[in-house]
Amino acid sequence: MTSQPSNDSAPRTSSEDAVTAANLIDSIDLQILDLVKKRRGLVQQMCAEQQGTPVGRISEAAARIDGILNAAAEPANSNTDPKVSNASSAALLRHVSSICLQSVHQLQAIYLGPQHSYSHLAAIKYFGDSTTLTPVASIPAVFEAVAREDALCGIVPIENSTDGRVVDTLGMFVRGDMQICGEVLLPIHHNLLSTTPREQITQVHSKPQALSQCRGWLAKQLPNAQLVEISSTAAAAKLASQQHGVAAVASLEAGREYELDVIARSIEDNPNNVTRFAVLGRERPVPTGNDKTAILFQVSHEPGALANAMTIFKEQNLNLTWIESFPAPETKNEYMFFIELTGHRDTEEVQSALKGLHHLAQRLTILGSYPRASIV
Repeated sequence: MTSQPSNDSAPRTSSEDAVTAANLIDSIDLQILDLVKKRRGLVQQMCAEQQGTPVGRISEAAARIDGILNAAAEPANSNTDPKVSNASSAALLRHVSSICLQSVHQLQAIYLGPQHSYSHLAAIKYFGDSTTLTPVASIPAVFEAVAREDALCGIVPIENSTDGRVVDTLGMFVRGDMQICGEVLLPIHHNLLSTTPREQITQVHSKPQALSQCRGWLAKQLPNAQLVEISSTAAAAKLASQQHGVAAVASLEAGREYELDVIARSIEDNPNNVTRFAVLGRERPVPTGNDKTAILFQVSHEPGALANAMTIFKEQNLNLTWIESFPAPETKNEYMFFIELTGHRDTEEVQSALKGLHHLAQRLTILGSYPRASIV
């Protein structure tokens, strides 16, 4: 007699495999939620036991996340794309971090709007989705809102790798009293968005900086289209959704918000286009070991004065990562200098340099020390 095969040896069906996979996913999701709950409890415990400020804690959390990502980075010969992997991992960890911090502090930040602008994306990258983010119409409005304590902190663009310094931001530092307590590096990828077919586009709208960063591509690909400057990339996307023949240069997020077609991706002339944003506040992050210090100073308008100032940093073996000049207010042919250098204001080398510069400078303002940002 031939024995019948037992049910235990019967092959599994695809539907049974799918149920098993779904159950495993549910189990993993429950574990993730439990871990987030435990992490939130530890953050609450740390905040109760240690002194510190909300923005300072955000800076420290960002620095820790960068360290984790660097330690877990994929090897160069991996089959996966480490840039995509790291960006996704960073977004996940920063979101979880913001959830935990929000359980301790009701954080609110001001950014240069509108929603879905690059400043909005930078704010999300730094603060996470759980922070209350409020848009305002101009860079001075961000400074003013933080000065009035309408919000704990604000975020403004300070420099672009293609267009250089952001004049409105530097001008506000010259005129007012505001600290930098963090920075964000945001890769900028512009996209041509519209509901109009490419061959029917007659106008391309965006803010001046975005059009400038795509000028070569636009001249080659849409030579007959009129370039129209507008207040923001997000406003351009909204307009493109309403008017036939109009396209916008904006982010993919803005395109999704206004249901635009992506006519062309990443049309920026410089593929390594990055904008750096400054986080404004009145708090002083503690040293992390990978910090920068920003200062603003003015020296006498005479030969050798600036060279003497630069020698001070050399003597302390401090690397200058950014130098910009800006016309000093109410003077003729005199300038303020913005400098960023490696190190924290609380370290001996930076303190010695600042002491030496104080004796030379007609004006010296320490804008702040903060962790160096990662491009991820």
